[in-house]
Amino acid sequence: MDKLELKGKWNEVKGKVKQAYADLTDDDLKYEDGKDDELYGKLQQKTGKTRDELVDWIKSL
Repeated sequence: MDKLELKGKWNEVKGKVKQAYADLTDDDLKYEDGKDDELYGKLQQKTGKTRDELVDWIKSL
């Protein structure tokens, strides 16, 4: 999922991510332009998945 695609769908994806990982906070899932790496880093810490696993998982949502 490229940056533009992630930005456009993020609110929808965020809800699905929160359903799967209830311990993630809104702060963990805050999307800001240019801070994709920071977002993925937070998700990696909380979920234990690699960046590639996260990207594939988010694409599948």
